[in-house]
Formats: sequence, C-alpha cells, structure tokens
Amino acid sequence: MTFVVLVTGLWLFGTGEALLVASHLGNTPWTVLAQGVSKHSALSIGAATFAISLVVLVAWIPLRERPGFGTLANAVVIAVAIDVMLSVLPHPSGAIGRTTEVGAAILAIGIGSGLYLTTLLGPGPRDGWMTGLARRFHAPIAYVRLSIELTALVAGWSLGGRVGLGTVVFALTIGYAVAGSMQLLTRLVRTR
Repeated sequence: MTFVVLVTGLWLFGTGEALLVASHLGNTPWTVLAQGVSKHSALSIGAATFAISLVVLVAWIPLRERPGFGTLANAVVIAVAIDVMLSVLPHPSGAIGRTTEVGAAILAIGIGSGLYLTTLLGPGPRDGWMTGLARRFHAPIAYVRLSIELTALVAGWSLGGRVGLGTVVFALTIGYAVAGSMQLLTRLVRTR
C-alpha cells in the first residue's frame, strides 16, 4: 500500500508540474530550469527534469546523504508524469482555462506532496540536497531552500524557461497546499 501511495503522490506532483507548463502562465522554479534545458537540448521537459535530478543526486555525495527508494522513485515518476501528462492535457488559450490549470496544478502538487511525504521512503533529490546543505553549512533550511529555488529559477529563466504569474502564485500558495494536504491525510489516517 505504501508503494501505491508513493507512486500516486509522485504522479500527482508531476501532473501538477505539467498543468503549470500547459497553462503557459509560468512554471515552478525547477521546471523553469528543466524547460530552459529542454530548449537547448534534445531533451523533453520530463527528461530534463530527470537529468537535473541525477545531477542533484551526485551533489549528495560530498554531503553524505543517502537516497531511499522514494528518492529514486521521485526522480523517475515525476519526470515520466510530466511528459505523459503534457501530451494529453489541454493547452487553453483563454484566461479562465489557463488560470484554472494553475489552480489545479497547485492542488495536484499539494496533494501529491502530502501523499509522497507521508510514505517516509526517502526525500526527493532536491529536498535531500537542501537538508544536506543546511546541515553541512549550519544554515537555516528556509534560507537554503530559498537560495536553491532562486538559483534554479534564474538559471532556467536565463535559458528561456517560462516565468510568470503562475510562478508567483505557486510560490505564494504551495506551502499552504502542502500543509493542508498533510493535515487532511493525517486526519484520514487517524480515523481509520
């Protein structure tokens, strides 16, 4: 059952990423980077996401972080979900459709995060990198995460990845979506 929850959560997360891309209103910072990489290579956005995950995992080595099954599943499932879902999702041109996709994206990423985080099968590549850097340099996690996200965003934007209103709305609301999802999941588990 834990495996099903993990894969469902990661697929929802990747679907949310694809919804943001399809909205054409801006991506999450790491997908801005993946889109930028895809514009300068033969890689799709999903394949670029996977390649970036591998690079981040290599950066774990000097930090002595150890990946779990969930770490590796995160790298693979999210990348596949982005490409699969981009091929089937609508790409609306109107403001209502595009805004609806942004809202659905944040909801999907929030629920997906809540699901995969509750499995405790290992952090995602970026999460493990963040905690490893924070531990190594005795820096606050919030500062480290912000620095990593801004670096990915600026690098991706300089490569041509899309930054826009969706990026801002995501940044302002994703914490609430993940927290709300985790609270709901915790209540559901307790009632069983």
